[in-house]
Amino acid sequence: MNVVRIFLATLHKDEEGQGLVEYLLILALVAFAAVAGMNQLASFLNIAFSSIGAAVSSYTI
Repeated sequence: MNVVRIFLATLHKDEEGQGLVEYLLILALVAFAAVAGMNQLASFLNIAFSSIGAAVSSYTI
């Protein structure tokens, strides 16, 4: 029984996987920010290309 208690105490103190979890949380936050920002960027690009298309078509007609 003492061996199990020592093993559980050692396992509780082991923080080796903590860094991986932190990196995964940061990666998830960056991915969420990128997805949220893509909608705004797509809107801006759509407006910009529409303006460029209108300017080009006014010179060709």
